[in-house]
Order: sequence, then C-alpha cells, then structure tokens
Amino acid sequence: MPSFTTDRIRTLALVGHGASGKTTLAEQLLAKAGKIAAAGAVERGTTVSDFDPQEKAAGHSLRAAVLHCEYKDTRIHLIDTPGYPDFLGHAIGALDAVETVAVVVDAGKGIELVTRRMMDWSGKRKLDRMIVVNKIDAENLDLPRLLAELQEAFGAEVLPINLPAEGGKRVIDCFDKDDGEADFSSVAEVHRKVMEQVVEVDDAAMEKYLEEGSVDPSTLHDPLEKALREGHIIPVCFTSARTGAGVADLLDVIVRHLPNPTEGNPPLFVKGEGEAAEEFHSEPDPTKHVLAHVFKVVNDPYVGKIGIFRVHQGRITKDSQLFVGDGKKPFKVAHPYLLQGKDTVEVPELVPGDIGAVTKVEEIVFDCVLHDSHDEDAIHMKPLDFPKPMFGLAIEPKRRGDESRIGEVMAKIAAEDPTLSIEHDAVLNETVVRGLSDLHLRSVLERMANQYKVEVATRPPRVPYRETIASGAEGHARHKKQTGGAGQFGEVYLRIEPRARGEGFEFVDQVKGGVIPYNFIPAVEKGVREVLATGFVAGYPIHDVRVVVYDGKHHAVDSKEIAFVSAGRKAMLDALAKARAIVLEPIVNVEVVTPDANMGDITGDLSTRRGQVTGTDNLAGGMMIVRAVAPLPELDGYAGRLKAITQGHGSFSMELSHYEAVPPQVQAQLATAYKSKKGAEEDEE
Repeated sequence: MPSFTTDRIRTLALVGHGASGKTTLAEQLLAKAGKIAAAGAVERGTTVSDFDPQEKAAGHSLRAAVLHCEYKDTRIHLIDTPGYPDFLGHAIGALDAVETVAVVVDAGKGIELVTRRMMDWSGKRKLDRMIVVNKIDAENLDLPRLLAELQEAFGAEVLPINLPAEGGKRVIDCFDKDDGEADFSSVAEVHRKVMEQVVEVDDAAMEKYLEEGSVDPSTLHDPLEKALREGHIIPVCFTSARTGAGVADLLDVIVRHLPNPTEGNPPLFVKGEGEAAEEFHSEPDPTKHVLAHVFKVVNDPYVGKIGIFRVHQGRITKDSQLFVGDGKKPFKVAHPYLLQGKDTVEVPELVPGDIGAVTKVEEIVFDCVLHDSHDEDAIHMKPLDFPKPMFGLAIEPKRRGDESRIGEVMAKIAAEDPTLSIEHDAVLNETVVRGLSDLHLRSVLERMANQYKVEVATRPPRVPYRETIASGAEGHARHKKQTGGAGQFGEVYLRIEPRARGEGFEFVDQVKGGVIPYNFIPAVEKGVREVLATGFVAGYPIHDVRVVVYDGKHHAVDSKEIAFVSAGRKAMLDALAKARAIVLEPIVNVEVVTPDANMGDITGDLSTRRGQVTGTDNLAGGMMIVRAVAPLPELDGYAGRLKAITQGHGSFSMELSHYEAVPPQVQAQLATAYKSKKGAEEDEE
C-alpha cells in the first residue's frame, strides 16, 4: 500500500436521494481507478458498499460505507451514504469526515427531498459542494430545465463544468475547453461563465481577465478552491453510472479541482463546554499532536466494535497511544486500517485527511475525539443538526429471559445510529424505541432478529398524560388497626393546592406542637407520593401540586411508620376527590416542511387534529415551513399522513411545549378506561 502525503488526499461523500445511483457511481469510480476489476450491481448484491445481507435484501443502502481508491498519485476516500429519509442519520454523520459533498441527482427525477436537505446541511457545515447529475443516458430527459431548477433552488453559483454529449454517451470538459458540441447549451458560453465566476474571488485573476479577456484555466486552482470554500461556485458534473459515461472525467475533477485537507474550510472543532467553549482550529500537520474524530461506529458480529474516524491532525501508526475523549487510560493502536466496504486493509500509518479505523476498543463511541495528549481532552466537534427521532414503538420480548438482552442489543444498535433512541418510562413501565420512520424502526427490529437473534413484540407507545388539580381542597384520614398485639395508629390532616404548570410537587410540613412526631413526617410524604405516582382520575402521574400537612394525631405506643404512610395516602385521596382533578395532555410545537402546493392540505389536516397554525415561512425551491401547536395524542400516525399528502416530499419535527387540560370528553374516556382496567385487575386478584 503506497503512502500519500496530505496534499495528495481527497475526501468525498456521495449523498442524495434514494435511487439516484450513488452506490452504482461509487462502484464505477472504484472500477475506473482500477481498485476493483469490474463494477458490481445493486440488483445482484455484488457491490462493495452494500455488503450487509439486510442491504442486499432491501436493494438499497441502509448505512454509510467507507471506500478508497488511488488515481493519478492521489488517494481518494469515498463515503457512500444511504439516500432514503428513513436512514439519513448515517448520511449526516459522514459530513464531518470530508472536505467535499457530492450531491447526486437523478437526471429524470430532478430535485428530491434529500437533495434539498443535504445541500442545506452541507452548506451550514461550510463544506465544499458539488452536484453530480446521474443517469444522463435515460430517455425523455430535459437537462436544460433540470439545470435551471438547480440554479433556482440553490443559486446562480450552480454552474456546470462539463456537459453531456452524443446523447449522454460522453461528456465535454467546459473548464479547460471552450469548444465542442454538447447535447445542450454552448461549451463556450459555459466556459465563460465558469471563468468569470472563479476569477471574481481573486483580484489578480480578475484583473488579468479584464485586461486580456481570458485566463489560463491551469492557473486557477487556488481561486477555484477559494470559490468552492466560500460557496461562490457549486460545480455540476454529468455522469451515467450505469454505462460509465463521465465517470473518468469525474475522477479527474476530484483530483484536479477539489480541495485537499490543507485547503478546505477547517473542521468545526470547539474546546471547552457550554458558554465557555471556544472555536478550535486543527492543523493538517502530521508532526502535531493527533486529533481524529469518530464519525461512525460499527458493532460487527465477528470483528467486534469498529471505530471509524477522520484524521485531522497528527499521524497514527501501529505504535500510537491514543486517548478517547476525556478518558485517562490510553489504548494502543495495534492495527491502523483503511476500509473497503466490509474489508479492512492494514496500513503503516494514517495522516491528516485519511479516513481510517481501529477495532476492539470498547471505549470508542460516536462523535468522540481521539488524541494523544491531555491538552486535547476538552476538544470535540460542534454537534451536527440531526433530525429528531419522532416515530416510536413500544417493545417487549417475545421470549421469556430476553428482557436483559433487549437493552444490550438496542444499546449496540443505537451506538451506530444517532437518529435512534431508546427510552424506558418507569411510570408507564414500557421501553420505547424511536426512529425517523416506521421503515427505519422495522429495519432495526429485523436486524435484532437476524443478527442478534432477539425478537420483540411491538405496539404504539402510550401517551405520557399527566394529572393535576384545578382547585384546592382538604383531606383527612385516620389509620387504625388492632390485631391483638401491637396496633397501628396514625391520623393526618392535609390540604392540597394547584401550582403553575411545570413547577412540580412541593411538600410542606406545617405541623405544630409535635402532634405528628417529626420522624413520621417522611412517612406521610411517602404515602402522598404513592398517590402522585399512581394517579387519581386515569392512572397517570400527578404533577404541579403543593401538599401541606398541618395537623394530625399519634399514639405513643401504636404509631408506626407504616400507619402514617397509609394515613398520608388515604388523606391525599380524600383531598383529590374534592379538588377537581384533571388530566393533562402534552402539547407539542410542530414544524412541517412541505411543498407550497400542499400547504392548504397540511393546515387543514392539522386543524382536524386540534392543531393551531402559528406561522409560515417560504423556502427556496417551492418549499414552505408550517409551524403549529398540537396535542401529541392527535399526531398518532402523522408521519404516514404527511407522506401521503406530500408524496414523500414533506418532513416534520416536534418538541414538547407544555401541558394543557384535555377536553372533557377525552377525560371521560380515559377515566372510564382506567376504571375498567382497575376492575379487571381486582377481579383477577
């Protein structure tokens, strides 16, 4: 394996909507570079990227795959990412590993949902962006219209640097050349626009261009790199990954025009935490301390944990001693690897710009920083803006004895996917896994069953209702029990008062004269809290209540802790019966991104779900943001409804806003269901 200096390295993430041809394009790039004998096929399950049996069965990528090749004395690191919105976490995670993001667009389908999202995310991350228009050999294409749509959506900076010719059988370079016959547009005109766009960022090049009317393209690497870095140009290349047309030309563009790790915008590191955090600029210098960012973790059933990272500073060899984050114990890099899909290739060293891997280091987690000096233990990458996992399923084991394994397996899978979360609600006694969609979660459950042999039953998660009171009231209870021997006695007087939403529970001791000895007050509070946990109206936890214990009685012999627990519980129930107890439902802020043509349907649908639209904003490319507040229980199944309304082009996010009282008819339904459930449980006893 030859060694490459940092200036001879290129890093590129292939992103874009599903079925745009990213994996096929990656295969062709490897084949044209001579890394593999021939390009594999997705439909035959023979690609380097989609090596997982689950991906082969699905016919598309589920996780990001790391590849590499050598072309014209340059090492090219490629990351092939999934394109369906259900698996975007793996695509977004790859952004911090590369200088350039290549957004692959299907020439026939044009701009799709993930096209917009990845252009937006990579732009916010200050990465160099390019667009690869794929499938240029398809029939009934309107490439001039597609180019116009790309420029309308993403700006006049979107400019082709080559054009298809001979019906998509080859492409013509428009950066170096100004002559030739393309399938559309004029090579000379495109060449002129590109030259003018590039020289605008360089005073010397601009002056020469104005004086002489032209400029030698071979002298424009630095201005072009600056224009890419500033987003002043977003080059467009045309390819057919199926036939290989334009793929060798794309390799030339990658090597000649795209930035090496010393040229792109610096990665977004920060040092410190919270408000005290400051920007930290790494240096792509192999002589400095090691700084590498883990952007992907894999739990392989045979190899174990694989940490995949981008080296930003320093050199990693098999003798390197590295720390993980703020860990105090280093690990030794026994074998530094490059990855080729599922295969590992051992190399003597990894330098700034390389994307490498280490295995069997359990301390490594997603988004951690590897370093070789405690001066770097407070450095971390600025967090990426991942979509929040909104779709949830409650899970429970199908086989007895798998309870403990579920947590272990889900933790391994969640460690690989930043858009997957697992939460256990102790009050509702259920484990809920949340992801981006039903398809996302079904793929996770399928992997659990096939790879880890753990099967689970699923159901919709319960809504986290709450209860509270609408007015104050007083309660009294006496617990007296005589069984022949020592008795039990405790008497409690208390009053309850509503608190403002979100203020929680407050327990106040106003007992005077020791009528309830101080050592029994915690027992009273324990009895009160038992009621708070189990609810009164519908079995949901009671919040935002102040309980004041102000009087009671005790017996010198018979008073015990258990007596005051019971008295406190009964007094609390007595007070709740008089205090107009109500059920609260969670209200969420909803943000829906939708094509503007669907805005009316979206707002209408939200209104049927007791939602209220609070505002709208226009986005580029005919998209809109609709903001609303709505009760969480009414949004059950909303992801599927939104997909149907927008034909898959919409997306939404939500976050908890506050709690409000449910409508009376809903409270009556919940109370009736609770009483029926309690009655059934009592009958069983």
